Formats: sequence, C-alpha cells, structure tokens
Amino acid sequence: MKLKINEDGYAEVKDGKPVYISTDGNEHTFDAPAMRESFDKLNGKLVAAEKERDDVRKNLERFGDVDPEKANEAIKTLKNLEDKKLVDAGEVDRIKQEVAQQYQKQLDETKSETQKLQQQYASEKISSAFGASKFVQDRLAIPPDMAQAAFGRHFEFNEGRITPKDANGNLIYSESNPGDVATFDEALERVVSQYPHRDKILRGTGNRGSGSEGVDGDTGARIVSRKHFESLSAGKQQEMARAASEGKVQIQE
Repeated sequence: MKLKINEDGYAEVKDGKPVYISTDGNEHTFDAPAMRESFDKLNGKLVAAEKERDDVRKNLERFGDVDPEKANEAIKTLKNLEDKKLVDAGEVDRIKQEVAQQYQKQLDETKSETQKLQQQYASEKISSAFGASKFVQDRLAIPPDMAQAAFGRHFEFNEGRITPKDANGNLIYSESNPGDVATFDEALERVVSQYPHRDKILRGTGNRGSGSEGVDGDTGARIVSRKHFESLSAGKQQEMARAASEGKVQIQE
C-alpha cells in the first residue's frame, strides 16, 4: 500500500488517521490502536512460547536424560525380572539416547517458533514506525514502504525498542539529548542527510516534472514518474525502491 497524498503534497488524513491506497485502488485508513492490539496479541504469543520453552527445560533438568514414562515402564519391567537376570546395558543406552533426542527436538522446535515470532514482531514494529513517521510524511517525497525499503536496514528492534544504527553499525545518538539514543525520526533524518541522492527524495529539493521516464543528464540515472511507479506491482515497486536508494533511479512527481 502507498500513502495517499493530497493536492498540497501532504499526507491525507481521515478521522485523524492517515489514508493509504492499496494495489486494487481501495482506500484504507491506518488505525494505530488496532495495530497496537495486533502487536499485543503477537507479544502474548511470544510470551506463551517462551514459557513453554522454560517448562520443557525444567522438565529436562528434573528427569535428566530419562523420560519419566519410560522410566516407570523400565522399573516395572525390572520388578518382573528374576534377580539373576541383568538388563542389557546396550538397550538402556539406546533408550537414553532416544529420550535425549526427543527432548532436544522439542527444545529446537520451541526455539525456532520463538525466533519466528520475535522476527515477525520486530518487522511489524519497524514497519509501523515508518508508517507513523512525521519525517516521512512531511519531508520525504516517497511513501513509507519505499522509505523502509531504502533505509530500513538502519533500524533494529531489540529489547522492546527500535535501535538506530549508522552505516558502520554504530548506535546513532541524539544531538538534542546528548547521551541518549536518537528517536526514530531524528535518526532517520540523520540517515537521509547522509544519503548521496537525498535531494531526489526530499520534498521540493530536486523533483523535475512528471514525465513517465527519461535519463538525468548529470547523473545518468533513470527517471521514473510517480504515476508510473504507482502503477507497478508491489514486487516491482520494491525493486525500484532499492534502485532509487542506490542512485540508479530517480522517482519524480
């Protein structure tokens, strides 16, 4: 989806919510409370998955390498054996190995599911930050999804908060509050300011008409109109957004 821009070049708002246009042409408003509710549900699933993982670990520590049910069966079997009969050591080792493998499989599955939930939650938090960013809405001439495609690699979600990083992987600190990590919009503005082709994506600083396509005589970059970009499929838009971040394409109004 793309953000709907009014005739004045600003994001259109309906009932206090920004309006987006889906690929089928329908308009939708961005409902922040509903998005928060979705995040809370995902967080609940994540907490449940982590609790299940901890329960499995506690069971494993309690019984060691032995499955409690199989241990009970083994005790009953020994009671029924004559005193002179010995349990084959190789069979006991095989049972222990099977039990250990079963628990390891459960731990691996729980860990994998937890990681998937964490990644999904982090992705939606960052996507939401781009969608709600005032800097994106007021200063950039590209919609939030394009901004995320171009600059999303500079943001990570760790320990319940979004962490901004520069091109070298270092934390971006606030200039207005020294010692604190920069806010999302402050960090994004710093990242964009260091982008070589920033004049092509900032509002009113380099857009030159609405022709469908052409070539910039100074940079040799392919020029694509906003109308043409919006007519592309979602996959093609992402490809073009990446090309724009590399200076190979200019998207103009």
